[in-house]
Amino acid sequence: MQGYLLEWGNLLLRWAHVITAIAWIGSSFYFVFLDNSLTPPTDPALKAKGVDGELWAVHGGGFYNPQKYIVSPPKLPEHLHWFYWEAYSTWLTGFGLFTVLYLFNASTFLVDASRYAWSSGGAIAAALGFLAGFWLIYDVICRTLGQRPGGDRLVGGLVTLTVVGASWLACELFAGRAAFLLVGAMMATAMSANVAHWIIPGQRKVVAALRAGQAVDPIHGQRGKQRSVHNTYFTLPVLIAMLSNHYGWLYQGPHNWVVLVGLMLAGALIRHCFVARHKALRLGQPVPWGYAAAGVALVLGLMVWLAPAPVAQAAASAPAPTLAQVQAVVQQRCVLCHNAQVNNKGVMLHTPELLRQHGPAIVQQVVVQRLMPLNNATQITEAERALLGRWVTAGMP
Repeated sequence: MQGYLLEWGNLLLRWAHVITAIAWIGSSFYFVFLDNSLTPPTDPALKAKGVDGELWAVHGGGFYNPQKYIVSPPKLPEHLHWFYWEAYSTWLTGFGLFTVLYLFNASTFLVDASRYAWSSGGAIAAALGFLAGFWLIYDVICRTLGQRPGGDRLVGGLVTLTVVGASWLACELFAGRAAFLLVGAMMATAMSANVAHWIIPGQRKVVAALRAGQAVDPIHGQRGKQRSVHNTYFTLPVLIAMLSNHYGWLYQGPHNWVVLVGLMLAGALIRHCFVARHKALRLGQPVPWGYAAAGVALVLGLMVWLAPAPVAQAAASAPAPTLAQVQAVVQQRCVLCHNAQVNNKGVMLHTPELLRQHGPAIVQQVVVQRLMPLNNATQITEAERALLGRWVTAGMP
């Protein structure tokens, strides 16, 4: 019953996490687009009100005219919409999902003894330390270097090095799947912390000063803008880190941290292209597609690097394995978690009938995606994976 309830928790938290993430990322993408697409107003009345930029748009059968003020409108409206619950809800549902799936099953999902043999408690503490530690390091870099001349480039370079170092360390300490997820989670934590500790508090101070008729400290706007820009560049790297941990052939290799860094860098390059595209279109300049092309080329390079070796002619022409050979492999590598008493994900493999029933799934999970056995806990060999694949391909004789 406990496993059943955890599966429901997994499903519902994942659903809520995706919904709130769509809302957060959607609003972030929209405001980045808006900031880079605004044009100076031509109407003297708008200029007199302090409007710095405007955009005309059509959507859903209606026309929209968003306007941005240099500081604030002459009279600040009583009711303002604040964009923050999307960020908080995304982090809370994500951490809940991480708790249900990884922290409650640390010995299975976090620990890979072939990489680093430690206790479940130690792995849990280290995983939480990654979330908090990255935010603290990132925040110190931004606060101490962000206001210097050329600070944006310096901060960007140091944050990139921190992410690369954290990716290497995570892949050294944790199971590959957990390491990929953890790197994405630590960056997502920094994104949410940016909203909670700098963007929203800074905006509240600005609004309070305006309502009190006091001068506005520009540092709040500068910091908020800096962290918002960082958040938009983190978005695609975080998404690919979260998605890539579902593909065993990405995270199981000896240099999996290089794969992760390469995918995240590709995401950042592609995101930069689209950020720059909005401004280029407004200014009538060529779109810098070269960044997106570099990101795509990086992904293609990873595809070539990770491509499986061609199947040897002798192996390809080998006779189909017998049922007895297949059962011997499954009994040793799979039945521990898929039997009449313990049937993870509702899958049982302890009889010939069940083996044939789940044959296509075995190929996908064990041979193609290499997700199972989880973290290769039972040490299945490449030859055994190939044997299972040949048996299913031959019609499961």
